[in-house]
Amino acid sequence: MPIYVYETILPDGEGGEQFELFQQFSDAPLTEHPETGEPVRRVIQPPFIGGSWSDSAMKKNVSDDKKLDRLGFTKYVKAGDGFYEKRAGKGPDVISKDKPIQPKDLK
Repeated sequence: MPIYVYETILPDGEGGEQFELFQQFSDAPLTEHPETGEPVRRVIQPPFIGGSWSDSAMKKNVSDDKKLDRLGFTKYVKAGDGFYEKRAGKGPDVISKDKPIQPKDLK
């Protein structure tokens, strides 16, 4: 069952206190607070999609230098003004704005 977020509707039409409620998909949206009877409306929330493609999982995968190296990616980290140091993969140890990467450097 999904968790829905509701908010009370203040006299001026603005949103008030919010609360969460487990409901089935087939249940009609609430129109009043279950305890106080105040008018309420459902608040649209972005879906939570967890698993291997969540934001935290992607950050973890990108920060794993050994895995990036094994998969054939090169990772550079900014190390100063205008230059980057290699943390994983093949390629030059340092790249900078003063000395662009040449095709021979990528072999």
